[in-house]
Amino acid sequence: MATLYRKYRPQNFAEIVGQNHIKLTLEHELKSGQLAHAYLFCGPRAVGKTTLARVLAKSLNCLKRKAGEAEPCDQCVACQDIVAGRAMDIIEIDGASHTGVDNVRENVIANARIQPTSLKYKIFIIDEVHMLSTPAFNALLKIMEEPPERVVFVLCTTEVHKIPTTIISRCQRFDFKKISVSDIVKKLEYIVAAEKIKVEAGVLEGIARHSGGHLRDAESLLGQIISLAEPESANEPIVVKLEDADLIIPRNDLREVMNLLEFIAKKDAGGAINLINKVLYDGFDLKNFTADALEILRQALLLKINPELIGVLGIDLGESLEERLTGIVGQLSVKEILKITERLIKAQQELKETLIIQLPLEMAVAEICSETTVPPAAPVLTAARPVKTLAGSAVLSLEEVQAKWNEFLTRVKRVNHSLSFVLKVCQPISVDGQNLCLAFKHKIHKDRISELEIKRMVEEVLTEVYERELFLSAVLDEALILPENGESLDKVAANSDNGADKTANDEAINNILKNFGGKIVG
Repeated sequence: MATLYRKYRPQNFAEIVGQNHIKLTLEHELKSGQLAHAYLFCGPRAVGKTTLARVLAKSLNCLKRKAGEAEPCDQCVACQDIVAGRAMDIIEIDGASHTGVDNVRENVIANARIQPTSLKYKIFIIDEVHMLSTPAFNALLKIMEEPPERVVFVLCTTEVHKIPTTIISRCQRFDFKKISVSDIVKKLEYIVAAEKIKVEAGVLEGIARHSGGHLRDAESLLGQIISLAEPESANEPIVVKLEDADLIIPRNDLREVMNLLEFIAKKDAGGAINLINKVLYDGFDLKNFTADALEILRQALLLKINPELIGVLGIDLGESLEERLTGIVGQLSVKEILKITERLIKAQQELKETLIIQLPLEMAVAEICSETTVPPAAPVLTAARPVKTLAGSAVLSLEEVQAKWNEFLTRVKRVNHSLSFVLKVCQPISVDGQNLCLAFKHKIHKDRISELEIKRMVEEVLTEVYERELFLSAVLDEALILPENGESLDKVAANSDNGADKTANDEAINNILKNFGGKIVG
């Protein structure tokens, strides 16, 4: 019986999982007939580089592919010969076992000078090309600089940094990415449906996460797990159960991690401790479980700081888990996430030395949940007094903000002298719970205060002065009336029509422009 990854290897562009940015470009080139003579496919292993090279070779040589189309027909003699491995004009070379210059001369250079025997193009697919020796690369460069007509090179590598720049510059480069959990799950669902196999919920997602973005690994794991499964009864389809998967891949249930974090977010120490003991009883390795919790907390931190970071730096959890994580993040502040992460890191270290394996985690959640609110870390921006937590205090009013605004500006000045000028030409206009909104007359000031690092710095000082966690937002109001030098905010409205001298305010603006550059527009 053929292994699953070979049996279900994609035969056209539509079947290839992920890599849409590459597929679209190649399909456009095939439709327009504007082909390169050399391609460089680089990226992680088991993500489709060689498979896509074979599909490209098939499309280039398909006898029934019409102008304006990209997909091979899979019916003509050329397509069938390529699929069966009979096509003499498709030369696949393993760079790891053909590293020498003589191999390149015999297998590539000599072959390239001979016209295709039965196909339209002669295609050289060199896998692990980075393994070639320096003389071999020099020989390959010569033929790539002056390629014979009807010859196309496809170089595949997992270590592009080892390839000479002279080679890279002769190729059209494509960078492959790891495949998302959701895309891997879709491919596995297609396979089990085609094999007429039933799978318990959670098995395929567990395989996809464990594969780490490598589709071939996921298909191999699925094949191993299927080999252990049995039908529920005679003449019934095979049923893959969670316990079958547990024999092949380490137990890794992120749903239980989400349950733990939900208990922690609710300050439910009892529920969290019960869960810790349940997962231990169910056979989970608490070290792996804690590592998973830390990975999810990192994801939560990225989501809280800037959701756009998830696509670049985060892991793919799948749609259902991402929805749950969003709910958890909504209940926690950045400081609380940092505190929980810090405490679980400590617990993870203690797990290595304890006799009662679950005790460090139990102590960690008990400590976290016993705090009414997680106190913020001591400010690193200034040596000011520690921040107090005003549990149960009334909601901060705009009048309270205005009353201590001069104190706030003084504190900011100690931290960042130039920044104090920016804040002198704004006005707090509303407080909604923990959210303080500032209005700016000029866009340059609004944009400056909205920068991530500056915003965090201001929020630290706000929390220090007003003794509660505040989050900052900024709006533009070109009609804003600003206080004169030494004037309190609550007198601004009364003085809005008195035509007072604006020298002090203009001086502040000039200082800002001097420090930050730019000009006032509008």
